[in-house]
Amino acid sequence: MGWNIALPILIFVLGGLLVSAGIEDARTREIANWKNAAVALLAPVWWYANGLDVWPDMALQICGALAVFAVFLVAFHFGMMGGGDVKLIVALALWLPFPAFLSMLMVMSIAGGVVTIVMMIERTLKKNAGQIEVPYGVAIAFAGLLALREPLLNQFQS
Repeated sequence: MGWNIALPILIFVLGGLLVSAGIEDARTREIANWKNAAVALLAPVWWYANGLDVWPDMALQICGALAVFAVFLVAFHFGMMGGGDVKLIVALALWLPFPAFLSMLMVMSIAGGVVTIVMMIERTLKKNAGQIEVPYGVAIAFAGLLALREPLLNQFQS
């Protein structure tokens, strides 16, 4: 199997993992560790298939993911995000170049706001007084899928 065929296969595998993680988070408010690990462990295969050099390309991806981990660890510490959400964001940071990752974060924050509003409406309609648990994995999965459209659908890459 040539690497030209591997790229769309890897994108579809990542897409399937993201859809599965989003559905699981919506149902159970958890994302399985094996899904996050699979996303992270497939990233080096993605790098190799894309022809990234170990230095500086792969090193930059790893450093960027570590920076993302540090930022979102603070959100986890203060209870703003779950551990599975943080792990999924960090795993996606391994896949996406920095500009695409920033775009993904923008879409994720907007989608997360929409999911939060929907959860608040649901709580109001059901007259629940408790604190809502937002399945942020849905927003992360949506934003990640949107970020994947570029390498898959853009046939005019230089």
